[in-house]
Amino acid sequence: MNTLKPFYKILFNMSLHLMVLSLNSQNIGGKMIVVIDPGHGGIDSGAIGLNGIMEKDIVLSIAKEMVRLNKNTKSDFEIYLTRYKNTLISLSDRTRLAKTLKADLYISLHCNQSENPKARGVEVYVNAEGGNFLKESVLLAYALQKQMKTKLGFESRGVKYGDFQVLRETTNYCPSVLVELGFLSNLNEVVFLASKEYQLLIALSLLQAIKILNKEIALF
Repeated sequence: MNTLKPFYKILFNMSLHLMVLSLNSQNIGGKMIVVIDPGHGGIDSGAIGLNGIMEKDIVLSIAKEMVRLNKNTKSDFEIYLTRYKNTLISLSDRTRLAKTLKADLYISLHCNQSENPKARGVEVYVNAEGGNFLKESVLLAYALQKQMKTKLGFESRGVKYGDFQVLRETTNYCPSVLVELGFLSNLNEVVFLASKEYQLLIALSLLQAIKILNKEIALF
């Protein structure tokens, strides 16, 4: 095991360097207002991992990392969070923030859980009813899947339709997706999701997917 650590560090540093360089390149689509919604919070822990780590803490940590990275790069995004602390925010208030800010993008972050300990991978949901921004939402969903798979090696479980309130209430205002970042019930994935290094890479992957969507929209 110890002989693998140097290679792991090299791989991590290479991925980090390449992704930061990509974020610093010019963003064709111009400035976007992005609302990131870290799921759960407060008394609502969400899923609880095999190691006791809570979904609410993982997604908040990744969301705050996105804000920090965005400030430290020449990105044209303005990122706002629906919560910045361990507080419980109603679903309606989460979507109301996106409408108030006139967001260009809404991403709700979650972690998955299953009775099957072998279940693994990333799922991305778009609104089941379609909405005014279905095409853009699907583009973002596939961009997220690709980034998580190619940059981090996470298995893709597909882009799916879901009847989630946060999607129903935002889909006619802006592209919106709900991301299940991995399974806390999977022994390997819970270790990755709890790692600060992997949380950093996940945050970078999400930012890169936003950049890709911004470019795609600008080409229409």
